[in-house]
Amino acid sequence: MTRTGKTVTRVDLYEAVYQKVGLSRTESSSFVELVLKEITDCLEKGETVKLSSFGSFMVRKKGQRIGRNPKTGTKVPISPRRVMVFKPSAILKQRINDHTSGKGALAVVEPHPSIAAG
Repeated sequence: MTRTGKTVTRVDLYEAVYQKVGLSRTESSSFVELVLKEITDCLEKGETVKLSSFGSFMVRKKGQRIGRNPKTGTKVPISPRRVMVFKPSAILKQRINDHTSGKGALAVVEPHPSIAAG
């Protein structure tokens, strides 16, 4: 499988907010960090984070199970844990499929007036 895209970093997100919303670079980085922290805090508490037309982040509990070391074949207990999962919305799935087939690019969403005025 050929990789066609690049990896988007935090700095890329800061720059996008700076360019598209009009906040200063410092405000843009603070804004992105605040959003990521809020999402993280909610997930840490076990809450589901649902972003309309994007998808949902949720935490699931996995029970203890027996795994196998692939090199030795030895059975190894895997302790119970919580894992974060992302379920994309139907709209996001459609946009990704339309984009990869050349039907159109992802649209830029205009910021809420209260954010742009800040």
